[in-house]
Amino acid sequence: MMRKSIVFDKRTPDVFYCPMRKPTSMNKLIVKSRPLHKLCEYDGNDLPSDYKSDCYDDIDESTYACKEKHRIMMRKYPPGSEKAFTGTQKNIFINLKNPVKPKTN
Repeated sequence: MMRKSIVFDKRTPDVFYCPMRKPTSMNKLIVKSRPLHKLCEYDGNDLPSDYKSDCYDDIDESTYACKEKHRIMMRKYPPGSEKAFTGTQKNIFINLKNPVKPKTN
């Protein structure tokens, strides 16, 4: 349950929601909004020593959070759109059988 507590609502596409405290159940999940660019901000790399956590237990920097960001960005900016998402995350987050190639003009 903890790793899946990142919430994205398509009605608010520029933010994601994450828990402030340890969740006890999905019915009593208290969340705060953060800008989407803060989700997986360090692309799965080690966090700096002076890093101030955005969410409980740094859940926004987990592998699951990075996969979610990739999924969200692909939904917001699909291949072929004017501002296509190029999939700049590490290759471990991309389906290698069907890689997404950026559209070139």
